[in-house]
Amino acid sequence: MAPVASNGCSPRFTVVVMIPTGIGAAIGGYAGDAIPVIRAIAQVADCVITHPNVLNGAQLYWPLENVLYVEGYGLDQFAAGVWNLRPVHQNRIGLLLDQGIEPELRLRHIQSAEACRATLGLDLTDYLISDRPLGVRLLASDSGATWGTLAEPGSLLRGVERLIQEGGAEAITIVSRCPDDLGTPALQAYRSGQGVDPLAGAEAVMSHLVVQQFQCPAAHAPALLPLPLDATISPRSAAEELGYTFLPSVLVGLSRAPQFMTATESRGTLEIIDASQVNAVIIPASAAGGRSLFHWHGNSPIITVADNQTTLNVYPHHLGFCTLGSQSYAEAIGVLAALRAGVHPPRLQAAIAPLAPLTQGSVESPPGLSSPPLD
Repeated sequence: MAPVASNGCSPRFTVVVMIPTGIGAAIGGYAGDAIPVIRAIAQVADCVITHPNVLNGAQLYWPLENVLYVEGYGLDQFAAGVWNLRPVHQNRIGLLLDQGIEPELRLRHIQSAEACRATLGLDLTDYLISDRPLGVRLLASDSGATWGTLAEPGSLLRGVERLIQEGGAEAITIVSRCPDDLGTPALQAYRSGQGVDPLAGAEAVMSHLVVQQFQCPAAHAPALLPLPLDATISPRSAAEELGYTFLPSVLVGLSRAPQFMTATESRGTLEIIDASQVNAVIIPASAAGGRSLFHWHGNSPIITVADNQTTLNVYPHHLGFCTLGSQSYAEAIGVLAALRAGVHPPRLQAAIAPLAPLTQGSVESPPGLSSPPLD
């Protein structure tokens, strides 16, 4: 049996929950609105691995002992077997502030970080201001998914390097000044619960760059001016209307984010989770194009959730993937319970096909295993 990790997260039944950012996911595409899903799954699994945008709720968060906060690039490396995860008790967090943030808004973020130190007991380095404005630009693809560019990636990397080498940081929080774009249709649609997060793609660019370069946990919090009061805000977006900063949930997540270790570095280390220990992966049914999914296909059961619609429209059958289809996360949790019990999930349905002799030729997937076309 695999060893139980020191923070209470056990690899005995490990589930990865992926809801890609910037694709307008009906659940998980807003301000921490997938946290209830993770809380429920955490009651079925010994260990849940998911990425920051699933757990970040601006000033709202819900710490869970058996949930690991893993940045998207790191999750891809984990799925590929290049990196393993080492759970930790606490990380020392470095805070990098974009030089482009106005003085008053910068002070709001510093005060937020101080509050997390004083009230939650988090371990933070002294903050660092980037040597140049980072220059974040927000963009969107034809499909509606969002992405972005960074004018000064070198400034970001230089700042992170100093936080690690001089401040002893083990995880990195990036706070960049993002365009406010007040009144734009995209922002209005997002605030009303109908659109794609306009910041998500640019946030992923920055965190991916840091994790790829330094092999340490990282996440991003945007610096924005407070939005005008709007009585029509969707409950799914309301967490981002509470104050001047989105920092608390990011700092809390990074405080216990697992460290990345290569296979060579992991030798002799007991408390390690590797990709072979993943028992199931859950994704929105229309978001099957992620890089990590290609590594897990054929190695771990993939559970799709039809209700969590996205802008991608990339379904498992387009890629030839065999999956376990579910309509909702509630149904997916039932599938997890069956897998954990060693019960073949389709057997929970009333209909059961009789066994037939195996004939030569291609072997078809058993009934109930493939998600039906939904597009």
